Amino acid sequence: MNIVILDGHTLNPGDNPWTPVERLGKVTLYDRPPLNKIIERARDAEVILTNKVPLDADTLAKLPALKLICVTATGYNIVDTRAASARGIVVTNVPEYSTDSVAQFTFAMILELCHGVGYHDYSVKAGEWEKCPDFSYTLSPTIELTGKTLGIIGFGRIGRRVGSLAHAFGMEVLAASRSVITPPGYSPFAAVPFDALLERSDFVTLHCPLTEQNKGMINRSTLSRMKSTACLINLARGGLVNEQDLADALKNRTIAAAAVDVVSVEPITSDNPLPAQENCIITPHIAWATVEARQRLMSAVAKNIEAYLAGRPVNVVN
Repeated sequence: MNIVILDGHTLNPGDNPWTPVERLGKVTLYDRPPLNKIIERARDAEVILTNKVPLDADTLAKLPALKLICVTATGYNIVDTRAASARGIVVTNVPEYSTDSVAQFTFAMILELCHGVGYHDYSVKAGEWEKCPDFSYTLSPTIELTGKTLGIIGFGRIGRRVGSLAHAFGMEVLAASRSVITPPGYSPFAAVPFDALLERSDFVTLHCPLTEQNKGMINRSTLSRMKSTACLINLARGGLVNEQDLADALKNRTIAAAAVDVVSVEPITSDNPLPAQENCIITPHIAWATVEARQRLMSAVAKNIEAYLAGRPVNVVN
């Protein structure tokens, strides 16, 4: 079984061995392939592992040996699943591996917005505390979460886990989702329409997949419905947000702040308007990337291959 890994660096930058996959066949690993070499490198592959390397219909047509595509992520929009199905190629993903990591990172963002830990650390190391006439100082108002309202857009595995953490902090939880919401076992909680969630929440966090229907759903109009003291958190997909509209809302203080781990084009480009906004925290798509989550992902990908070889494929998305 010829297995080609097209972009393996993010899953294993050196601390997460490929051993579970290597047991299943002959593995050829590329950390970061040029897109114009996909066909050259994968021509004889029976199994391809890809995270962000796109596999469109034209590419698939030139890979005659290909039987299985394993997306090393939950989202699989990089693969033309219809074209894959037409060619008898099975496509799998890993639907659950980073739930706890992303939920934890959501609160890392929220807590940073509440306390400015990094900002104050920088201030102390710049000598500002030693010059201060008082034993204590704050550079911006700090916020207590107890009694605040968290609005969660998308109440799947990650959204539900975020809600449970919010409850532990003493927050009221609101949720809006395309799917029917089964209420969690805590209160206060309410499933509400999208607009009501925006209007009532002190923090709005996105945990839904990107679709044609919700692309740019956070925009000038929806941002104007939020409280001027509210904060937006996006750890889902950059395309859910109209970034120019968000930058304008931050600059004009339509909302208080934002924290994003994803942007519409990744890596971020120089013309993205968000880095210029001082009230916007940006991290480089790392919420998923704890060692523990990547180890679970590696194991799950290997199990997807094993199940396919056994004639009982799992996590099939086409």
